Amino acid sequence: MSVNRRAVRALVVVSILVAACGGQPGAAPGPRPDAASPAAAVSRAPARAPRAPAPAAARLAVYRAKTSAIPAWSRRRMIGVSWHPGCPVGLGRLRLLTLSYWGFDHAVHRGQLIVNESAARALIHAFALLFAARYPIRQMRPVDVFGGSDERSMAADNTSAFNCRRVRGTTAWSEHAYGLAVDINPFENPEVLGGAVDPPAATAWADRSRHSPAMIRHGDRVWRAFISVAWHWGGDWASPKDYQHFSANGR
Repeated sequence: MSVNRRAVRALVVVSILVAACGGQPGAAPGPRPDAASPAAAVSRAPARAPRAPAPAAARLAVYRAKTSAIPAWSRRRMIGVSWHPGCPVGLGRLRLLTLSYWGFDHAVHRGQLIVNESAARALIHAFALLFAARYPIRQMRPVDVFGGSDERSMAADNTSAFNCRRVRGTTAWSEHAYGLAVDINPFENPEVLGGAVDPPAATAWADRSRHSPAMIRHGDRVWRAFISVAWHWGGDWASPKDYQHFSANGR
């Protein structure tokens, strides 16, 4: 075999290896669910949602859920950020849930939600149903990772629960301040009030005729999962339409 022919064959082999290591063609950019820092998570608008994971991966996946008291390190991070004296629920009545979920990368991840102790069992069950349905979630982190900012958390498409804050534009406590509400994939499921969309960068997703496995609609698998535990969907409200929001009392 001539030297030139060997060189060509070697180049072909190297090209195949490079292509194999490069991932899927056209893979969506944007923050991974396990991004190393909040800054990485909010650096750009979320990418498109994925297709459902392969059946083989789904067969091997196991849902795991753990409930624990808020550990000391998490309390220190929460105080003065997502919780402060005067909040309607004390830290002792909150629980840390660690849950399995399908990521936008088709892999199983472990996420965390901080919730009211009375909501822990219902949410574990609801998210088990989402896991069984292979519903994709971008990331699931306590809002403290985003400095307690609801806006930053939504812009990062972060699924979260407890945050001691008021209903926007009022003096009333949000249900999140009680740990009795959860927002799921808020970028693909924004809040819409008149012509205003929150998060603002998700304006295109106010068009609910779009198609994405991360979107939530009345009667779908996500809606049914929460209705099965007697929680209510903000997308069923007359106004605003809060497509990301589920709560124990419908507020």
